[in-house]
Amino acid sequence: MSSVRAVPETELMSGEQLSADDARHTVRRYGLRRLLSTGFVRFRYGDGFSHARAFGLQLALASVPLVIAGAGLATAVGVESFSEVVARTVVAISPGSSDALVEQAVSGADTPQPPGDDGEETGGDEGSDRSEVVVVLALLTAFAAATSAFAQLERGANRVYGTERDRPVLRKYARAAALTATAGVAMAIGLLLIVAGEPFGEAMEQVYRWGDAAEEVWDVLRWPVGLAALVVAVTALLRFAPRRRQPGLSWLAVGATVTVLAWLAGSGLLALYVAVAGTFGDTYGPLTAVMALLLWANVTGVALLAGFALAAQLEAVRAGQDDPRLPDTDDDGIPDTLDAHPGSGPR
Repeated sequence: MSSVRAVPETELMSGEQLSADDARHTVRRYGLRRLLSTGFVRFRYGDGFSHARAFGLQLALASVPLVIAGAGLATAVGVESFSEVVARTVVAISPGSSDALVEQAVSGADTPQPPGDDGEETGGDEGSDRSEVVVVLALLTAFAAATSAFAQLERGANRVYGTERDRPVLRKYARAAALTATAGVAMAIGLLLIVAGEPFGEAMEQVYRWGDAAEEVWDVLRWPVGLAALVVAVTALLRFAPRRRQPGLSWLAVGATVTVLAWLAGSGLLALYVAVAGTFGDTYGPLTAVMALLLWANVTGVALLAGFALAAQLEAVRAGQDDPRLPDTDDDGIPDTLDAHPGSGPR
């Protein structure tokens, strides 16, 4: 539930009400520290943490079948060597105590010929059909979970902006599916290049023997390309996810930049904690990779909705609204606009 002021759509304001300053000048005039502080207040009172957890869960549910589909798809099209690259990469980025579980999950997608009742392998056509079914089901599951995640992101963005209702259900999930196929793919590429870029390059070098020079070029290029893909993806989400008319891209770029920086910082701290804290692996054992994935997905959700909150607060400041919270003069926890008797107006 949100208890923040609705952000006015500044595109609908008249020329006298709309400031001519661009985003950079507005941030400088208002103060970056003050903007970050009030943006966090909007994030908190817009129930950003709850929506970030819901988005993170759906994102984690999409990640596992997507990895299985990637390995299985390589085998289905006859590129077993790339399936090995996927397996090596996933095992490399997973915590050590869960390597066996992760390797079993990935390799299970590219086993084309299960043994028959007499102990011998079944026919190649039957095994191939089984592998194709696994790939199709994994892709459909990943796409459905990702669509649900972006639909949840719309709900979180609407609450942060103070919008009370989401789009009608068909429009909401159709837009979420479109965002999955566009911004979601760009975000996945960016995350792959940054999070798994180094072990992916090492796996490619080990499997395809592409040489040290190619690996060095890969290590240099993956950062700018990955960051650019993330900024484009987050900016698209800021533009098209909320149920409102958004301002120009220069205003949304501020929130997108903060989202990427917050995500990089959060992911780095999480990776350091998992690597340094020996009790993390001891506590969860084979499920360490699952718990790390859930924590990372939650960090991703918090970073995204924090970017939405900052972009929303910047636009609210532009429209002359400083305090993002709805007024609560009697301090009973219920905003004055909601704490009214039936049939009476707001107090």
